[in-house]
Amino acid sequence: QVQLVESGGGLVQAGGSLRLSCAASGRTFSTLSMGWFRQAPGKEREFVAAINGRGGSTSYANSVKGRFTISRDNAKSTQYLQMNSLIPEDTAVYYCAADQRDNSYASRRYDYTYWGQGTQVTVSS
Repeated sequence: QVQLVESGGGLVQAGGSLRLSCAASGRTFSTLSMGWFRQAPGKEREFVAAINGRGGSTSYANSVKGRFTISRDNAKSTQYLQMNSLIPEDTAVYYCAADQRDNSYASRRYDYTYWGQGTQVTVSS
């Protein structure tokens, strides 16, 4: 069983930055591909970014490309989401997710087996 714990959410003004972290335990971190999803009130949970087990391959939703960066530190069993140039439309609960395949960067929710509890990001205008 893999446990995921997100941190780093908060309130920020438009144009600002935040860095989310997701600490994993329960399995060798490099054997997991990782992703970030988000869910705004009244909307479906949507893909944000993903990274494979070694960190060499990434993918992004078009809405965040060029503004967000996903990364990971396998020695610390932690993945990150650096969010820059935030806009109010980025307001959502952000979820960390783990894919049991080690060389994937999937964008579909059902590719991910394990989920964190979520962290709120609010961007004010």
